[in-house]
Amino acid sequence: MSLPRQLRDESDFEQLPEDVAVSAYIADVEEISGFSVYYTFVIEVKTKGGSKYFIYRRYSQFFTLHTKLEDAYGPENGMAPYICSLPPLPAKIYVGNKKEIAEGRIPLLNAYMKALLNSPVWILLDEDLRMFFHQTLEDSKRIPRALRRLRPQTRKIKKNSQHISDMERPRAEALFDFKGNAIQELSFKCGDLIYLLSRVNKNWLEGSTTDGVGIFPQSFVRIIKDLPVERFPVSWLRCYFHDYNMCSIRDIPLEEDVKQQPSYNELLELIRNQFPGIDLVLNVKDADGDLIRLTDNSDMELLVTKGKRKSQLENFFPWELHITRVDDLDEYRNGE
Repeated sequence: MSLPRQLRDESDFEQLPEDVAVSAYIADVEEISGFSVYYTFVIEVKTKGGSKYFIYRRYSQFFTLHTKLEDAYGPENGMAPYICSLPPLPAKIYVGNKKEIAEGRIPLLNAYMKALLNSPVWILLDEDLRMFFHQTLEDSKRIPRALRRLRPQTRKIKKNSQHISDMERPRAEALFDFKGNAIQELSFKCGDLIYLLSRVNKNWLEGSTTDGVGIFPQSFVRIIKDLPVERFPVSWLRCYFHDYNMCSIRDIPLEEDVKQQPSYNELLELIRNQFPGIDLVLNVKDADGDLIRLTDNSDMELLVTKGKRKSQLENFFPWELHITRVDDLDEYRNGE
Protein backbone atom coordinates (compact mmCIF):
# COMPACT_ATOMS: atom_id res chain seq x y z
CA MET A 1 0.00 0.00 0.00
CA SER A 2 1.42 3.41 -0.97
CA LEU A 3 1.82 6.03 1.70
CA PRO A 4 -1.15 8.39 2.01
CA ARG A 5 -0.76 11.53 -0.07
CA GLN A 6 -1.56 13.79 2.83
CA LEU A 7 1.44 12.35 4.69
CA ARG A 8 3.87 12.40 1.76
CA ASP A 9 3.25 16.14 1.39
CA GLU A 10 3.88 16.87 5.06
CA SER A 11 7.36 17.40 6.43
CA ASP A 12 6.12 16.02 9.73
CA PHE A 13 5.90 12.57 8.19
CA GLU A 14 9.64 12.54 7.51
CA GLN A 15 10.23 13.06 11.22
CA LEU A 16 8.27 9.95 12.20
CA PRO A 17 10.26 7.05 13.69
CA GLU A 18 11.20 4.29 11.26
CA ASP A 19 9.23 1.70 13.23
CA VAL A 20 5.85 3.41 12.77
CA ALA A 21 3.38 1.16 10.91
CA VAL A 22 2.28 2.55 7.53
CA SER A 23 0.45 -0.45 6.07
CA ALA A 24 -1.13 -3.68 7.28
CA TYR A 25 -3.26 -6.42 5.82
CA ILE A 26 -4.71 -9.68 7.09
CA ALA A 27 -2.92 -12.64 5.56
CA ASP A 28 -4.91 -15.34 7.31
CA VAL A 29 -7.13 -16.32 10.24
CA GLU A 30 -6.20 -19.02 12.74
CA GLU A 31 -8.43 -20.99 15.08
CA ILE A 32 -7.37 -21.02 18.70
CA SER A 33 -8.83 -23.90 20.68
CA GLY A 34 -9.26 -24.15 24.41
CA PHE A 35 -12.22 -23.89 26.73
CA SER A 36 -13.52 -21.43 24.18
CA VAL A 37 -12.81 -21.40 20.46
CA TYR A 38 -11.95 -18.10 18.83
CA TYR A 39 -10.15 -16.85 15.77
CA THR A 40 -7.12 -14.60 15.58
CA PHE A 41 -6.16 -12.54 12.55
CA VAL A 42 -2.63 -12.99 11.17
CA ILE A 43 -1.61 -9.47 10.10
CA GLU A 44 1.44 -8.56 8.04
CA VAL A 45 2.66 -5.09 9.03
CA LYS A 46 5.02 -2.84 7.08
CA THR A 47 6.79 0.03 8.81
CA LYS A 48 8.00 3.37 7.48
CA GLY A 49 11.52 1.98 7.53
CA GLY A 50 10.50 -0.90 5.24
CA SER A 51 10.62 -3.78 7.74
CA LYS A 52 7.85 -6.40 7.66
CA TYR A 53 6.58 -8.72 10.38
CA PHE A 54 3.50 -10.63 11.53
CA ILE A 55 1.26 -9.80 14.47
CA TYR A 56 -1.72 -11.78 15.80
CA ARG A 57 -4.82 -9.89 16.93
CA ARG A 58 -8.37 -10.83 17.92
CA TYR A 59 -11.41 -8.81 16.92
CA SER A 60 -11.80 -7.77 20.57
CA GLN A 61 -8.39 -6.07 20.36
CA PHE A 62 -9.53 -4.12 17.29
CA PHE A 63 -12.64 -3.10 19.22
CA THR A 64 -10.63 -1.97 22.26
CA LEU A 65 -8.27 0.08 20.08
CA HIS A 66 -11.16 1.71 18.22
CA THR A 67 -12.89 2.62 21.49
CA LYS A 68 -9.73 4.27 22.82
CA LEU A 69 -9.20 6.23 19.60
CA GLU A 70 -12.83 7.38 19.58
CA ASP A 71 -12.47 8.56 23.18
CA ALA A 72 -9.29 10.46 22.35
CA TYR A 73 -9.96 11.87 18.87
CA GLY A 74 -13.61 11.32 17.95
CA PRO A 75 -15.89 14.30 17.24
CA GLU A 76 -17.79 13.77 20.50
CA ASN A 77 -14.85 13.44 22.90
CA GLY A 78 -11.74 14.74 21.13
CA MET A 79 -10.16 18.13 21.80
CA ALA A 80 -9.33 20.54 18.98
CA PRO A 81 -7.21 20.51 16.91
CA TYR A 82 -6.82 16.74 17.47
CA ILE A 83 -10.22 15.67 16.19
CA CYS A 84 -10.88 13.45 13.18
CA SER A 85 -13.49 11.06 11.79
CA LEU A 86 -12.25 7.56 12.37
CA PRO A 87 -13.09 4.79 9.87
CA PRO A 88 -16.03 2.52 10.79
CA LEU A 89 -15.23 -0.73 12.56
CA PRO A 90 -17.29 -3.88 11.84
CA ALA A 91 -19.86 -4.34 14.59
CA LYS A 92 -19.84 -7.09 17.19
CA ILE A 93 -21.68 -10.29 16.25
CA TYR A 94 -22.89 -12.58 19.01
CA VAL A 95 -24.57 -15.42 17.14
CA GLY A 96 -23.30 -17.43 14.17
CA ASN A 97 -20.45 -19.60 12.91
CA LYS A 98 -17.28 -18.06 14.31
CA LYS A 99 -15.12 -19.07 11.38
CA GLU A 100 -17.52 -17.55 8.87
CA ILE A 101 -17.75 -14.39 10.97
CA ALA A 102 -13.95 -14.09 11.16
CA GLU A 103 -13.44 -14.69 7.44
CA GLY A 104 -16.24 -12.26 6.58
CA ARG A 105 -14.50 -9.57 8.60
CA ILE A 106 -11.21 -9.80 6.70
CA PRO A 107 -12.03 -7.30 3.90
CA LEU A 108 -13.76 -4.98 6.38
CA LEU A 109 -10.82 -4.98 8.79
CA ASN A 110 -8.35 -4.56 5.93
CA ALA A 111 -10.27 -1.46 4.82
CA TYR A 112 -10.35 -0.27 8.44
CA MET A 113 -6.58 -0.60 8.88
CA LYS A 114 -5.86 1.03 5.51
CA ALA A 115 -7.98 4.05 6.38
CA LEU A 116 -6.59 4.19 9.92
CA LEU A 117 -2.99 4.22 8.72
CA ASN A 118 -3.89 7.00 6.25
CA SER A 119 -4.79 9.21 9.20
CA PRO A 120 -2.92 12.38 10.20
CA VAL A 121 0.56 12.03 11.64
CA TRP A 122 -0.55 12.58 15.22
CA ILE A 123 -2.85 9.55 14.95
CA LEU A 124 0.06 7.39 13.81
CA LEU A 125 2.00 8.52 16.88
CA ASP A 126 -0.80 7.55 19.26
CA GLU A 127 0.59 5.16 21.88
CA ASP A 128 -2.35 2.76 21.76
CA LEU A 129 -2.23 2.53 17.96
CA ARG A 130 1.54 1.99 17.96
CA MET A 131 1.22 -0.74 20.59
CA PHE A 132 -1.50 -2.45 18.54
CA PHE A 133 0.77 -2.72 15.49
CA HIS A 134 3.93 -3.41 17.50
CA GLN A 135 5.29 -6.95 17.23
CA THR A 136 5.39 -8.34 20.74
CA LEU A 137 7.79 -11.05 21.87
CA GLU A 138 4.90 -13.52 21.74
CA ASP A 139 4.10 -12.45 18.17
CA SER A 140 7.70 -12.98 17.10
CA LYS A 141 7.73 -16.56 18.45
CA ARG A 142 4.63 -17.64 16.54
CA ILE A 143 4.72 -18.98 13.00
CA PRO A 144 1.70 -18.58 10.70
CA ARG A 145 0.18 -22.02 10.30
CA ALA A 146 -1.89 -21.68 7.18
CA LEU A 147 -0.44 -19.01 4.94
CA ARG A 148 0.13 -19.70 1.26
CA ARG A 149 2.65 -22.33 2.36
CA LEU A 150 3.06 -23.54 5.89
CA ARG A 151 6.71 -23.13 6.83
CA PRO A 152 7.44 -24.37 10.35
CA GLN A 153 10.81 -24.26 11.97
CA THR A 154 12.99 -27.16 10.97
CA ARG A 155 14.99 -29.15 13.47
CA LYS A 156 18.30 -30.87 13.76
CA ILE A 157 18.21 -34.64 13.46
CA LYS A 158 19.88 -36.64 16.18
CA LYS A 159 22.07 -39.53 15.29
CA ASN A 160 20.36 -42.87 15.26
CA SER A 161 20.66 -43.38 18.99
CA GLN A 162 17.98 -46.06 19.09
CA HIS A 163 19.65 -48.02 16.27
CA ILE A 164 16.44 -48.22 14.25
CA SER A 165 17.17 -49.86 10.93
CA ASP A 166 16.60 -47.82 7.80
CA MET A 167 14.00 -50.36 6.68
CA GLU A 168 11.90 -49.62 9.78
CA ARG A 169 11.96 -45.85 9.46
CA PRO A 170 9.10 -43.96 7.74
CA ARG A 171 10.39 -43.01 4.31
CA ALA A 172 9.40 -41.95 0.80
CA GLU A 173 10.86 -41.93 -2.70
CA ALA A 174 10.94 -38.69 -4.71
CA LEU A 175 8.87 -38.90 -7.90
CA PHE A 176 10.00 -35.53 -9.25
CA ASP A 177 12.71 -32.97 -8.68
CA PHE A 178 11.77 -30.38 -6.07
CA LYS A 179 13.69 -27.17 -5.49
CA GLY A 180 12.67 -25.47 -2.28
CA ASN A 181 12.12 -21.74 -2.60
CA ALA A 182 12.68 -21.02 1.09
CA ILE A 183 15.31 -22.03 3.64
CA GLN A 184 12.73 -24.20 5.46
CA GLU A 185 12.00 -26.30 2.36
CA LEU A 186 13.86 -29.48 1.45
CA SER A 187 15.29 -29.79 -2.07
CA PHE A 188 15.71 -33.21 -3.69
CA LYS A 189 16.04 -35.03 -7.02
CA CYS A 190 13.80 -37.64 -8.58
CA GLY A 191 14.63 -41.02 -7.07
CA ASP A 192 16.07 -39.64 -3.80
CA LEU A 193 15.16 -41.44 -0.59
CA ILE A 194 13.59 -39.16 2.02
CA TYR A 195 13.16 -40.17 5.65
CA LEU A 196 9.89 -38.81 7.07
CA LEU A 197 9.91 -36.89 10.34
CA SER A 198 6.43 -35.43 10.74
CA ARG A 199 3.24 -34.53 8.94
CA VAL A 200 2.84 -30.76 8.71
CA ASN A 201 -0.65 -30.81 7.23
CA LYS A 202 -2.57 -32.81 4.63
CA ASN A 203 -0.36 -31.51 1.82
CA TRP A 204 3.12 -31.08 3.35
CA LEU A 205 5.57 -33.38 5.11
CA GLU A 206 8.81 -32.81 6.97
CA GLY A 207 11.72 -35.07 6.12
CA SER A 208 15.47 -35.45 5.83
CA THR A 209 18.00 -36.48 3.21
CA THR A 210 21.77 -36.61 3.30
CA ASP A 211 21.71 -32.92 2.31
CA GLY A 212 19.48 -31.55 5.05
CA VAL A 213 16.11 -31.29 6.75
CA GLY A 214 13.01 -29.45 5.62
CA ILE A 215 9.42 -29.56 4.47
CA PHE A 216 8.13 -30.57 1.04
CA PRO A 217 4.83 -31.26 -0.76
CA GLN A 218 3.55 -34.81 -0.38
CA SER A 219 2.49 -34.89 -4.04
CA PHE A 220 6.16 -34.97 -5.08
CA VAL A 221 6.89 -38.31 -3.39
CA ARG A 222 5.71 -41.90 -3.15
CA ILE A 223 5.40 -43.01 0.45
CA ILE A 224 7.12 -46.35 1.08
CA LYS A 225 6.48 -46.55 4.85
CA ASP A 226 4.12 -43.97 6.27
CA LEU A 227 4.38 -42.12 9.57
CA PRO A 228 2.44 -43.65 12.46
CA VAL A 229 -1.08 -42.29 12.89
CA GLU A 230 -1.04 -39.53 15.48
CA ARG A 231 -3.59 -39.72 18.24
CA PHE A 232 -4.82 -36.39 19.46
CA PRO A 233 -6.09 -36.65 23.03
CA VAL A 234 -9.58 -35.29 23.59
CA SER A 235 -10.96 -34.32 26.97
CA TRP A 236 -14.66 -34.20 27.75
CA LEU A 237 -16.64 -31.75 29.82
CA ARG A 238 -20.02 -33.04 31.01
CA CYS A 239 -22.70 -30.44 31.56
CA TYR A 240 -26.39 -30.69 32.51
CA PHE A 241 -28.85 -28.28 30.92
CA HIS A 242 -31.89 -27.73 33.16
CA ASP A 243 -34.44 -26.36 30.70
CA TYR A 244 -37.68 -25.70 32.60
CA ASN A 245 -39.31 -29.18 32.96
CA MET A 246 -36.51 -31.28 31.50
CA CYS A 247 -32.81 -31.90 31.92
CA SER A 248 -30.42 -32.98 29.17
CA ILE A 249 -26.79 -34.07 29.30
CA ARG A 250 -24.19 -32.77 26.86
CA ASP A 251 -20.58 -33.93 26.67
CA ILE A 252 -18.33 -31.28 25.09
CA PRO A 253 -14.98 -32.29 23.51
CA LEU A 254 -12.03 -30.05 24.35
CA GLU A 255 -8.32 -29.99 23.55
CA GLU A 256 -7.43 -29.25 27.15
CA ASP A 257 -5.86 -31.18 29.99
CA VAL A 258 -8.54 -32.32 32.45
CA LYS A 259 -6.42 -30.92 35.27
CA GLN A 260 -6.78 -27.38 33.93
CA GLN A 261 -9.13 -24.93 35.60
CA PRO A 262 -10.87 -22.54 33.18
CA SER A 263 -11.53 -18.88 33.77
CA TYR A 264 -15.15 -17.84 34.20
CA ASN A 265 -15.26 -15.94 30.90
CA GLU A 266 -13.72 -18.85 28.96
CA LEU A 267 -16.26 -21.27 30.37
CA LEU A 268 -19.20 -18.93 29.81
CA GLU A 269 -18.20 -18.31 26.19
CA LEU A 270 -17.80 -22.03 25.57
CA ILE A 271 -21.27 -22.81 26.92
CA ARG A 272 -22.89 -19.92 25.06
CA ASN A 273 -21.48 -21.37 21.84
CA GLN A 274 -23.00 -24.73 22.72
CA PHE A 275 -26.43 -23.21 23.41
CA PRO A 276 -26.72 -20.30 20.94
CA GLY A 277 -29.52 -17.83 21.38
CA ILE A 278 -30.19 -18.81 25.01
CA ASP A 279 -29.59 -16.38 27.86
CA LEU A 280 -28.06 -18.78 30.36
CA VAL A 281 -26.08 -18.91 33.58
CA LEU A 282 -23.53 -21.35 34.99
CA ASN A 283 -24.11 -23.33 38.17
CA VAL A 284 -22.54 -25.99 40.33
CA LYS A 285 -24.44 -28.54 42.42
CA ASP A 286 -23.36 -28.93 46.03
CA ALA A 287 -23.36 -32.10 48.13
CA ASP A 288 -27.02 -31.56 49.11
CA GLY A 289 -28.11 -31.34 45.48
CA ASP A 290 -28.71 -27.58 45.52
CA LEU A 291 -27.59 -25.39 42.63
CA ILE A 292 -25.17 -22.56 43.33
CA ARG A 293 -24.90 -19.87 40.66
CA LEU A 294 -21.41 -18.99 39.38
CA THR A 295 -20.87 -15.31 38.65
CA ASP A 296 -17.17 -14.57 38.22
CA ASN A 297 -13.61 -15.89 38.37
CA SER A 298 -13.65 -16.25 42.14
CA ASP A 299 -16.24 -19.03 41.77
CA MET A 300 -14.04 -21.28 39.64
CA GLU A 301 -12.43 -22.92 42.64
CA LEU A 302 -15.93 -23.55 43.99
CA LEU A 303 -16.79 -25.28 40.72
CA VAL A 304 -13.77 -27.56 40.97
CA THR A 305 -14.32 -28.48 44.63
CA LYS A 306 -18.15 -28.61 44.87
CA GLY A 307 -18.67 -29.99 41.38
CA LYS A 308 -16.41 -33.01 41.79
CA ARG A 309 -17.65 -36.20 40.21
CA LYS A 310 -18.18 -39.22 42.45
CA SER A 311 -17.01 -41.61 39.75
CA GLN A 312 -14.39 -40.85 37.15
CA LEU A 313 -14.86 -41.46 33.45
CA GLU A 314 -11.75 -41.65 31.28
CA ASN A 315 -10.68 -38.28 29.88
CA PHE A 316 -13.56 -36.45 31.58
CA PHE A 317 -13.02 -33.34 33.66
CA PRO A 318 -13.35 -34.27 37.34
CA TRP A 319 -16.22 -31.80 37.87
CA GLU A 320 -19.66 -31.24 36.38
CA LEU A 321 -21.36 -28.07 35.24
CA HIS A 322 -25.07 -27.27 35.46
CA ILE A 323 -26.70 -24.83 33.06
CA THR A 324 -29.97 -22.94 33.62
CA ARG A 325 -31.76 -20.11 31.88
CA VAL A 326 -31.11 -16.77 33.52
CA ASP A 327 -34.83 -16.20 34.23
CA ASP A 328 -35.56 -19.74 35.44
CA LEU A 329 -35.45 -19.68 39.24
CA ASP A 330 -37.46 -22.85 39.82
CA GLU A 331 -34.33 -24.99 40.00
CA TYR A 332 -33.10 -22.93 42.94
CA ARG A 333 -36.46 -23.02 44.72
CA ASN A 334 -36.53 -26.82 44.45
CA GLY A 335 -33.68 -26.95 46.94
CA GLU A 336 -35.51 -24.89 49.57
